[in-house]
Amino acid sequence: MGCSSSLPGSLHSPHPPLFYPSLCSSLANQSTDLIVKECGPLSSLGNESSTVTDSKNLRVKLVLLGDSGVGKSCIVLRFVRGQFDPSSKVTVGASFLSQTLALQDSTTVKFEIWDTAGQERYAALAPLYYRGAAVAVVVYDITSPESFSKAQYWVKELQKHGSPDIVMALVGNKADLHENRCVSAQDALEYAEKNGMFFIETSAKTADNINQLFEEIAKRLPRTPSSS
Repeated sequence: MGCSSSLPGSLHSPHPPLFYPSLCSSLANQSTDLIVKECGPLSSLGNESSTVTDSKNLRVKLVLLGDSGVGKSCIVLRFVRGQFDPSSKVTVGASFLSQTLALQDSTTVKFEIWDTAGQERYAALAPLYYRGAAVAVVVYDITSPESFSKAQYWVKELQKHGSPDIVMALVGNKADLHENRCVSAQDALEYAEKNGMFFIETSAKTADNINQLFEEIAKRLPRTPSSS
C-alpha cells in the first residue's frame, strides 16, 4: 500500500502486536455465557454502567465503537468463541454477546458486550448503545488512517456523552497486516495517553492480544470494597 511506517525507539519493530502497559496477569478461566443476538435500535438496552454483586463479582456493560470493517465483530467472536470468520457479515444496528472472565484474584467479570454498526448511517444510533456503558472499546484498522480519524471522533463523543468514570481502550486491530501499516503505534499510544485511555494492538485473525485486551479492561474496572 506504500504507507508502511517504522516505529521509533523501542517501537521500531511492528511485530508482534503491541500492548501498553504490559500485563502481569493471565486468564484463569473463560466460559461462554450467551451467544449472538441481533438487536435493532429499539431494543431495551439498559442504562446501568455496571452492577456489582459483591467485590468479586462484576457485571459490566461494554460497547465497541469504530468504522465499518475494522474488525469489531471479529474481536468479539474471537474473545467469546475463540473463532475467526473472515467472511462475517456487516453488523446491522448492534449485536449483543456476553462473556465471563474469572481472573487470578478470584474476581469474576461478566462482560455484556454491545458490538455496534460502523456504517455512517447508523452513527446517530450509537449513543443508544454506549449510554451508561462502563467500558468503551474504540477500534481502528492499523492499515487505515481514515479509521484512526474516525476512532478519534468516537473518543470525543464518549468524552462528551459517556459516563464520567468510563474505562476506555484504544485498539489498533489487524496487526497481522503490519507490512501495510499506515498508523504508527507511537502516534496511537500518544493519543491514547493524552485522552486517558490505554492502548493495545490486536489481531482477531491470529488471536494476538485479544484476551489481554479484556483482561486489562477487567483490571481497570472500579471495585467496591467488600464489607468485613
